[in-house]
Amino acid sequence: MQSDLVIRGRQLVLPGSVEACSLHIAQGRIQRITTYEDISTECELIELSDDSVLMPGLVDTHVHVNEPGRTSWEGFATATRSAAAGGVTTIVDMPLNSIPATTSLEAFHEKIAVAHTQCEVDTAFWGGVVPGNTSELAPMYSAGVVGFKCFLVPSGVNEFPHVTEDDLRCALPELKRLGAVLIVHAELPGPIEQAVIDPNASHDYETFLRARPRAAENEAMALMIRLAREFETRVHIVHHSSADALPLLREARDAGVQITAETCPHYLFFAAEEIGPGATQFKCCPPIREIENREQLWQALAEGTLQMIVSDHSPCPPEMKRRDTGNFLEAWGGISSLQLRLPVVWTAARTRGHSLLDLAKWLCEMPARLVGLDGRKGSIAVGHDADLVVWKPNQEFTVAAEMIHHRHKLSPYTGRVLAGTVQKTFVRGRKIYDEGAFAARPEGALILK
Repeated sequence: MQSDLVIRGRQLVLPGSVEACSLHIAQGRIQRITTYEDISTECELIELSDDSVLMPGLVDTHVHVNEPGRTSWEGFATATRSAAAGGVTTIVDMPLNSIPATTSLEAFHEKIAVAHTQCEVDTAFWGGVVPGNTSELAPMYSAGVVGFKCFLVPSGVNEFPHVTEDDLRCALPELKRLGAVLIVHAELPGPIEQAVIDPNASHDYETFLRARPRAAENEAMALMIRLAREFETRVHIVHHSSADALPLLREARDAGVQITAETCPHYLFFAAEEIGPGATQFKCCPPIREIENREQLWQALAEGTLQMIVSDHSPCPPEMKRRDTGNFLEAWGGISSLQLRLPVVWTAARTRGHSLLDLAKWLCEMPARLVGLDGRKGSIAVGHDADLVVWKPNQEFTVAAEMIHHRHKLSPYTGRVLAGTVQKTFVRGRKIYDEGAFAARPEGALILK
């Protein structure tokens, strides 16, 4: 088959190595990977500069798009545009905070209908597990959701109630039968309800940190390990932040329990000691914890106890962050970082001696594997979709509101100097982003597994 496009460069991040190669693309897929000198004169050739890296397009399995119903918070058009600008070529949309939440087949069809013509990157979908919807799981899975999410603590929106252990005991046998993964917001209400805080000090970050204690995550991790072992169901812990629970996770995985976990850029970049009074742009749940906790998360990534880093892009209108009052207890908990995941993680990772191969594993390969897309996405391999990002790892920039393509620009990263500028993004061989310019029309496809 004649190639449509050849991209060659000195730093191509392949599975297990970084090589000088020529990448041959035909009909949206990687056809061949050859020596740097082996190029075709009969198709378009893109020559990369020596300081550029070609990496698999990022896969982000934790994105709150919020459409339909809360499109004023975000939406498929703005979310996927920011993804393209950040080198993200596949996102997986969370079943909340849209209205309706994706907890039934009817709601899933409604979401597909609004996403259909808007996506600039490939988009897949999670379904939701809530009390009483076990009969909806098989229809949603047959229709194409990649798996299911639940909350063990109130989610913050009425449309997506949290589950108890009794609810999970109803749902887990069905998930086992389907072979579907359950992803879990793993905080339990008990420790949060028992936390002793001073409501008159609501502008102090330490007050919020006490309000979401590590014990809430630790006890939730223990519960999900026990249930995963009992029901032999695949379980994945989302946005993990408590280093205290890492020994439990490590021991369970060593014992063969089917449980994995992710963390997020903000837990790896920021630290509680740095967050000043009233700085509610830093609020997220679970919270950003202390420096010593952050360094243990990095160690868990290095050893494989934590497998991936995803954004947990959780946007809202700026007024919901309560910047006017600085009240951490009332502000919406969420950080928008879909566009910035690559440079944020790389900036922090390179100072700790991590490599481009580590980055590709955490941001591309392992998220793709979580949702069963590792045969198509997440690595530069023959037969895979030609989802690619070209970026300069040593080029620095300062985060400013005007460069952000999320619907709302409030960000804790504003003013930070980051390393790693995205130059070009390709989805299935089509260039969708080129140094600030976007494709004339959305090129993303909906992934219905």
